[in-house]
Amino acid sequence: MPAAGCNLSCRNCQNWSISQVRPEEVESSFIAPGMLPELARSTSCRIVAYTYTEPLTWMEYTVDCARTCREAGLLNILVSAGYVNEGPLDDLLPYLDAANIDLKSFSDDIYRKVSRASLAPVLRTLEKMRDAGVWLEITNLLIPGVNDDPGMLREMCRWLVDNGFAGAPLHFSRFFPQYRMRKVPPTPIGTLRMAEEIARECGIHYVYLGNV
Repeated sequence: MPAAGCNLSCRNCQNWSISQVRPEEVESSFIAPGMLPELARSTSCRIVAYTYTEPLTWMEYTVDCARTCREAGLLNILVSAGYVNEGPLDDLLPYLDAANIDLKSFSDDIYRKVSRASLAPVLRTLEKMRDAGVWLEITNLLIPGVNDDPGMLREMCRWLVDNGFAGAPLHFSRFFPQYRMRKVPPTPIGTLRMAEEIARECGIHYVYLGNV
């Protein structure tokens, strides 16, 4: 279920044409929460995913949709940057089955400079989803010269292992020039391989490379 807008302003956003605009600036159509189960069944879908751009910017709508789908026996998946306050997240967690969270870096300074956000709320989101029994996968987009430092990657992976995420699939994705980072080169495949090796050494069980 796509929607316009985002609560982050990432300089590298690959969906900037819909994430960095107001809803009225893009062509869209409204689907009432009550229509989702019937729509899913008509296409033999058993799962509804809430994704592009950031479904948490439409938290009330996302919660209503997830509740309606859960009551109809459907599963709910969230694809998100995980940047959200605890109270609204608590409203959504009872209806959430799985999530892919974009952990953009393991540096608060990089979060602030690149995404105009901060790291701590994202880590808290991961912990709360873990405690709620949500199936988790984590994505880390590696940007050359920004968040690909081996020491920081090792720190991130150690935190994940120490906090119960060793079994959560970790996806290292390749960056391509976009939006306000058009002069940054694509991520070398060697950098992705390095990150994969670090993750496995730290004890991450399932590591995948994306955008390759």
